[in-house]
Amino acid sequence: MGKAFDIMLIFEFIPTLIHYLGVTLEILAASIILGLILGIAAAIPRLFKTPLLNQIVILYVSFIRGTPILIQLFLVFYGLPAVLMLLFSIDITRMEAIYFVIITYAFSNGAGFAEIFRAAIHAVDHGQTEAAYSVGMTGRQSFFRIVLPQAARIAFPNMANSVIGSLKDTSLAFTIGVMDMMGRGDTLIAATAHALEVYISLAIIYYAIVLLFEKLFRMLEKYHNRYQKADGTDVA
Repeated sequence: MGKAFDIMLIFEFIPTLIHYLGVTLEILAASIILGLILGIAAAIPRLFKTPLLNQIVILYVSFIRGTPILIQLFLVFYGLPAVLMLLFSIDITRMEAIYFVIITYAFSNGAGFAEIFRAAIHAVDHGQTEAAYSVGMTGRQSFFRIVLPQAARIAFPNMANSVIGSLKDTSLAFTIGVMDMMGRGDTLIAATAHALEVYISLAIIYYAIVLLFEKLFRMLEKYHNRYQKADGTDVA
């Protein structure tokens, strides 16, 4: 049973927890960057219908979508060292837990980004590619000059939502011993028995960060759509 609620402790806990915000943002940034690379790599076989790779990517995306992120985290944390030791005699059991978290979230984000990229590229009218060919552009020029800029604009809102979702998912990193904000919060609860105050403090911090991210993403989206009219058509 916890101690009596003390609202003043919230103001004491917030600075302590914010001190570990850097770890949370480090996990988020690294997993997003690696997830983007993985997502692009996974989207290519889906776009070009590469026989074997396409099926592997479909299975990968389906598995990520169909399993909780916490289970994926435990699979990577316990399974990756076992697989590497069995197949290559590589021992990574002493590797810091934060790297397992980054790997897990990179795979999770990669699956989401792959589908976002694929859907965004398919959403670009194929007639624009044909028009690009008609004026002498190559396939590469058409993709990078015509298709990709429009696909990026289409994909941006979903990618922003994925980043925010990933930020909140990082709160599970403490389950394998990472000392991020949630990990520090867990130790505060053990030391003070004021669980409610700790969780309120964490909620305030996460909510504030999400609001900042949402504002930043709205500004970026507005910038990307600066040549677009309110009805969605391009400015002449």
